[in-house]
Amino acid sequence: MINRIRDLRKAKGWTLADLAEACVPETTPQTIGRLETGMRNLSLVWMERIAAALEVDPESLVRSETGSHPKIVARLTEAGAEALTREADAVLPTELGGDAPLMALTVEAGMGEYRAGDQLWLREVGLSDSSKAINRDVLVPRPGGRFAFGRLIDRQGTLIGVLPPGMGQKQIVVDDPAWIAVAEMLVRKL
Repeated sequence: MINRIRDLRKAKGWTLADLAEACVPETTPQTIGRLETGMRNLSLVWMERIAAALEVDPESLVRSETGSHPKIVARLTEAGAEALTREADAVLPTELGGDAPLMALTVEAGMGEYRAGDQLWLREVGLSDSSKAINRDVLVPRPGGRFAFGRLIDRQGTLIGVLPPGMGQKQIVVDDPAWIAVAEMLVRKL
């Protein structure tokens, strides 16, 4: 089995210290580093602690050595495409964990910055956490099985103001939606 702790940690933008601090009970960055590199055995207890800290399923921390997995082969910098110093697994949106499951929105007609064929991955947030979604693209359920999609521009009490993408669109106000899903990742075929 191949250990994927480093790939998942970096996908979240965390340092060794960030992950060590997020573990319960807290541990040291050196211990996390040893677990990542295989210098220390990754027991089931450690898998559960680290998975809980990263908000992923414990089985996401390891993968089989056989079979094909998406790889990050290079990175694009201001200087151009560069080789990586160490091979890394690509972390899929479904592996990033979180308190709520991901959902997807497909774009069938281009509008604003979105093109036909795009797929937008969103994660549900509680209404109490909707302040984190201000000025971000969101999907909000409306009565009658309809939805509002666009930039969350306002929240006053139970009223949510969403500005759809594209020119000349009018704000949609939704009263007390059941949930709000915030856009996390755009997948676009070339």
